[in-house]
Amino acid sequence: MTTDLRITWCLDGHGWAHCTVGASGGEAELTASHMTSAPEDLLIAVTRLVTGETETRAQFEAEPTAYRWIFYRQAEEVWVRLLELRHGGAHDSKGTEIWSAFLQADELARAVIRCFDEVTRIYGESGYRGKWGEHFPRAELESLRRALASGGVAADDASRPPSCRTNGRGDTHRATG
Repeated sequence: MTTDLRITWCLDGHGWAHCTVGASGGEAELTASHMTSAPEDLLIAVTRLVTGETETRAQFEAEPTAYRWIFYRQAEEVWVRLLELRHGGAHDSKGTEIWSAFLQADELARAVIRCFDEVTRIYGESGYRGKWGEHFPRAELESLRRALASGGVAADDASRPPSCRTNGRGDTHRATG
């Protein structure tokens, strides 16, 4: 099973990011605040999947809305569900599913790695810290890269997702191609 999984992470202003995830005809847009460790949590959750965990989660807080990533793995396949919740502490049953897909674990990991490689290409690590307000999650990204590589799957897939572009004022613009 191969899809056209795309994940983008665009810094929209100090402490705010816009994330888009999409594959095979569906797409969801999420917002994240730097008040929580959203990028680290996502990278850690996907690393856990790659290393064999069967269920893990990550959450983006958008004050007060939250976006919860729920990952279920069976063999090499992962069911990814994205829920939008009115409040971050709410039970899954209170959320609205805004996107879901069945993916290969290595495909998901490569898409997350491409996403954060693109973030460093666009902003650089110091630019990321200046806009996000926290350090770039280098240790978590490299941990995911090592976990994927140790599974015998190449982490350097050449395909690139759509990216963010910044103008001279630091505003972001999504590339369309």
